[in-house]
Amino acid sequence: MIHSMTAYARSEIVRPPYTVRVEIRSFNSRYLDIALHLPRNHMALESKLQAMVAEKLNRGRVEIRIQIDEEGSKTSAFIINEPLATAYYQALVDLKHHLNLEGDVTLDHLMAIGDIIQPAEITDNSEDCWEIIRTCLSSGLSDLAEMRRNEGGLLAVDIKDRLTFIEDSLSRIERISEGLLRHYQKRLTDRIRALTDEQAVIDPDRMAREAALLADRSDISEEMVRAASHLTHFRELMAAEPSVGRKLNFLLQELHREFNTMGSKTAKAEVGHIIVDVKSEIEKIREQVQNVE
Repeated sequence: MIHSMTAYARSEIVRPPYTVRVEIRSFNSRYLDIALHLPRNHMALESKLQAMVAEKLNRGRVEIRIQIDEEGSKTSAFIINEPLATAYYQALVDLKHHLNLEGDVTLDHLMAIGDIIQPAEITDNSEDCWEIIRTCLSSGLSDLAEMRRNEGGLLAVDIKDRLTFIEDSLSRIERISEGLLRHYQKRLTDRIRALTDEQAVIDPDRMAREAALLADRSDISEEMVRAASHLTHFRELMAAEPSVGRKLNFLLQELHREFNTMGSKTAKAEVGHIIVDVKSEIEKIREQVQNVE
């Protein structure tokens, strides 16, 4: 069964002193593209977490946000460089007196120098809560995969209905295209008689050869056989494995090519109208397949 690439999942585990929350969104993409957002003090786990995602998913843009809260952790993560601030303040005061300037030295003046307030070094405690993070991400990925399966099932229903329409249209084209040789013989005879005001003597053998030549040029039987084969293969792929988006897209290109050739070769307007409808359905299937993993 095919899987969709669009899904959302959320997971949370509370195991004191840690609370881990994972939020996952996945979208269409030609390849597996993982965007992982981790707290700075847990970046060492990035490669291990990406490997977990790659084991579960084959294709799609996957955005993962992991939030880790620790009980009793410091509320402040900044260090104030007081000696630097004091020295800079005194320098500004001396400069103000030297130039006879009015006004007070404010905090804005001090902040302009930079480096007065710096981020504190955060202790890497990623290994301490690795098992919680791994379990939470695994749970989120399982929920995401389930949603992708469900969405894929809905896509499959829509695509199968459109495939049935195309298969029925192919049968109609086959019925309409029967007796192509007689059709050309009659059309040639009618044209010659119209041009000669029904005065020409028509050679039956010559007429049969010309009609057979036109019928051969307009024969679409090979294209119909290949189109039917593509449709069968398409259904088999949908039922066989989940990660077939690229293969399905390639088959649609081939299917479109076969019907395009039929449209250029056929001499019957009715067949041409059917092919226009079929190509419209192929395009709708293509739009759906873009979302298949």
